[in-house]
Amino acid sequence: MLKTLFNITMMCVLSALTMTLAAQEVWEANVPKYEERAVWLATIGGIDWPRTKATNPATTEAQKEELRRMLDQLQRANINVVILQTRIRGSVIYPSDIETWDEAITGRAGRAPSYDPLQFAIDECHQRGMELHAWMVCIPLGTASRQRSYGAQSVTRHHPSLCKTVGGEVFMIPGRAETADYIASIAREIATRYDVDGISLDYIRYPESQYRFSDDNLYTTSTGMTKAEWRRENITRIVRRVHDEVKAVKPWVKLSSSPIGKYRSLSRYASGGWDCYDAVYQDPQAWLRDNLQDMLFPMMYFQGNQFYPFLINWKENNYGHPVAAGLGIYFLDPREGRWQLDDVRAEMYAARQSGAGGIAFYRSEYLTRNFKGIYDAVTNELFTYPALTTPMTWMEQATQPASPSNLVAKGGTIAWQGTGEASVRYNVYGSNQYPVDTDKAENLMAHHVAQTTIDITDRTKTRRYYAVTAINRYGIESQPLQEVARNGARHTYDEVMTAVGRHYSGTSVAAMPATTGKASKVAKATKAEKTPKAAKAEKAAKPAKQKNQPKQEQQIITVDFSKYMDF
Repeated sequence: MLKTLFNITMMCVLSALTMTLAAQEVWEANVPKYEERAVWLATIGGIDWPRTKATNPATTEAQKEELRRMLDQLQRANINVVILQTRIRGSVIYPSDIETWDEAITGRAGRAPSYDPLQFAIDECHQRGMELHAWMVCIPLGTASRQRSYGAQSVTRHHPSLCKTVGGEVFMIPGRAETADYIASIAREIATRYDVDGISLDYIRYPESQYRFSDDNLYTTSTGMTKAEWRRENITRIVRRVHDEVKAVKPWVKLSSSPIGKYRSLSRYASGGWDCYDAVYQDPQAWLRDNLQDMLFPMMYFQGNQFYPFLINWKENNYGHPVAAGLGIYFLDPREGRWQLDDVRAEMYAARQSGAGGIAFYRSEYLTRNFKGIYDAVTNELFTYPALTTPMTWMEQATQPASPSNLVAKGGTIAWQGTGEASVRYNVYGSNQYPVDTDKAENLMAHHVAQTTIDITDRTKTRRYYAVTAINRYGIESQPLQEVARNGARHTYDEVMTAVGRHYSGTSVAAMPATTGKASKVAKATKAEKTPKAAKAEKAAKPAKQKNQPKQEQQIITVDFSKYMDF
């Protein structure tokens, strides 16, 4: 208890510091190498993507280009996880044998586009070194009229016993064991057909009390559980079935969910009646404890005492799994709320300092449109360097891969020999110190590279030394392969300038190329060696300047220093 209170106090102090310290110094003081940096990218109604409906070749290409531009922005902000809404409300954005097409893609429910949006999104994310997690809305099915628009493909038509309509809204019934089978079948279909990095369950909970939803008719005391315990077990059954189905196909696929941002009331801070455990019958901390979930993205769309104490509670009960605090940056939009950028800054800083595991933004548009400068703050202050997602060390299959070999950096290209494993990708590090410290985020130049060569000529920061690691689907890295410089270590700046001085030894200053910075010291030293008498004689020997005389072009001297140094 004392530890918790101390942490809460420190968190408040640290949050206050963000208002007074220089932001760049604060963020860069402790940039982690491993951090979940996620955005929810919503497709319902095309609110994030797509705005253009794919009805012909031109609009299809425009729809693709919308996503490319958005992902380019996210890549520049060093986002590494895109949670793409894949199952919306009993409809999907890929060709499914279970549910029909959502209207978001073509503008009409049930109408297929000429391409596979989910496959396209996966490919585009992977090209940028980002993970794609398929976001599945589980229990809500939208309005009754929406389901009617799906016709015979509606889940209310082919599985009516699993659905219930309350006040015009349709929900799947958690108390039915078959509901878990049905939702798990969709998750398995996605994992089987697609190279997704994760599957994230949303609305994996009972409907809010305002809907007056009930499946009490299915509850009996013979279960040996209270009604609240029975309801929590119903939700956990769905999570367990998804886990069993997906992990049987691809154990490296990361399973997560987006629970309510407060687990339950704390001893000193009440949840206000809106929490996971008591309000909607979720038990996500138990899901982490039992390894049914690999990570969480709790929707912590709150401020003050409704945020900081509950953040610490997530950290203290994460059982070695990352918990990325979901921040409600949509409140930066004046139409949605009255949050200011510093409100979000304080929460971002607290989330990182807590060590919980990362940060997630709801939602993508509010980040990429830079509401109140949030994109600038994330890009220039928070995520200043790339980061890898958290290794799945809790998985028994998460063994270390072999290291690559034969690393060579030459002529703006870094090349190496791969391990021969199809599922392995590569991370490239660079530094001006040898050996390259692969534990530092600032040294990570490229990550999840599929090929065994990269071009660094157009990169803003070049390094003197390089290292490469192999990384498998569980996020486990090999031992680093350090570059072996030809004929020993590369020469330092001082060694190069010594060679310059040796080359020009005994020559006049006029013969030396123009220099700046430290190099100019060589010229100054040569000039200082002349006696006043010699300098005066040299000046007298120079021809007088003639007016209107055309300027002579400066001669550029190039020197091959390799014959003076052992390159």
